Amino acid sequence: MKTIGLIGGMSWESTAEYYRFLNEFTRDRLGGLHSARCVIYSVDFAEIEQLQVQGRWADAGETLAAAAQSLEAAGADLVLICTNTMHKVADVVEAAVSIPLLHLADATADAVRTSGLRRVGLLGTAFTVEQDFYRGRLEAAGLDVRIPDSDGRALVHKVIYEELCLGIVRDESRTAYQKVIEDLVAAGAEGIILGCTEIELLITPEHSPVPVFPTARIHAQAAVDAALFGHP
Repeated sequence: MKTIGLIGGMSWESTAEYYRFLNEFTRDRLGGLHSARCVIYSVDFAEIEQLQVQGRWADAGETLAAAAQSLEAAGADLVLICTNTMHKVADVVEAAVSIPLLHLADATADAVRTSGLRRVGLLGTAFTVEQDFYRGRLEAAGLDVRIPDSDGRALVHKVIYEELCLGIVRDESRTAYQKVIEDLVAAGAEGIILGCTEIELLITPEHSPVPVFPTARIHAQAAVDAALFGHP
């Protein structure tokens, strides 16, 4: 098995899920006591979040690129950015190393297409849903992407940063998210991309009337496939 490099800590709550998924998928594939070969570089999310708010994406890109270089030096054969939002700087990270970067949006688009769906709703931070770096990549892969209205986007963003990234999971927030999902379904969405890795802490398939696509789980599965078989 190749070694998977994880750029994590954004937030550590979802990075912990990545670690669990990688090991569960490896165990399921190989059996017995097998676990994933992986290296984690966990950044300080408070520093990254400030760069996001200040629009200092170039500085954030340099930080994540340095993390990727450290992972490569530690023996990683491929690298994952364990957050949807920071794929805004994926090109910078990819250019900084000689090992492949497994892009989260690509893995997600593959999962949606494999399911036979095309029209999807996208939940995520304001950066992810309002800017083109992520949504545009999904659309380039052939998906028809719907996003919440302005109130829905603000709600989803607020819950991510003020609750889920802190490990706070509230029933009231789940109910509010379900209303956003229902609105997206009413607008034609056949499935919902949980386009922030923390949302999986709040929303599971039972909370949605249409299929959900949990991006951290999808990304981890693609990484294990790549590490074992050389392809996602």
